[in-house]
Order: sequence, then structure tokens, then C-alpha cells
Amino acid sequence: MADKMLIIMANTDPRNVEELGAPIFQASVAAAMEYDVEVVCTATAGRLMKKGVAETLFVKEGSPKSVYDFIKDAHEAGVKFYCCSPNLDLFDMSKEDLIPECEGIVGGAYLIEQVMEDDDTRVLTY
Repeated sequence: MADKMLIIMANTDPRNVEELGAPIFQASVAAAMEYDVEVVCTATAGRLMKKGVAETLFVKEGSPKSVYDFIKDAHEAGVKFYCCSPNLDLFDMSKEDLIPECEGIVGGAYLIEQVMEDDDTRVLTY
């Protein structure tokens, strides 16, 4: 049985906020089930790792919890969030611009290695 879940948020666009709930929620559930969970935000989803972005997004209109609140809850449950390195240039970000819940920056080689070489990892993409 796999010990690790890797969630790749590549096609999840913060401009379509209703898309953001499922991957973060599933990451939280997997962490609560004691799996090692990593979420890599790449492409447009990389914006979520920038301070001030997720705080202004709400999956459901009128909800008291922002997307950032869900990220904080997931992180508290043990989920590790990463920003893909090309996002720094794409969105004019530096390391200092990343939210505290972002564990660090990873590149394409990291993703490929996890998918192709780690038999203990299961991958979900959004």
C-alpha cells in the first residue's frame, strides 16, 4: 500500500474558486488518515502560494472561511505545500512572497521523479 499522496494542482485556476475546494479537502482527509501528503501548486494554481492571494478567495460565496483558511487547516493536519519553481518568475514572486505554509520550491524534475520512480506514491492531479 502506498504511504504517500502527491496532489498536483496544475489545472486548478484560482479564478474559478469552486475548483479549489476538492484538492485541498482531499489532502486534509488523506493527512488525517495518516498518509504523507504533498500538494504541489504549479501553473496558475501557483498563485495560491503567494501571500495575500488565497486570503481573498472563497470556495462558496458567503462562506466565513477563505481558501487560505483551508490551506492552513490542511497544513495543520500535516499536508506539505510546495510552489513550482517557474511560478516565481511567472508571477513575479520571490521566496519571501510565499505563504508560511509553503514548505519550499520544487521543480519539474521533482514531480517526474515522484511519479516515475517512487512506487510508494500515488498521484492525483487537478
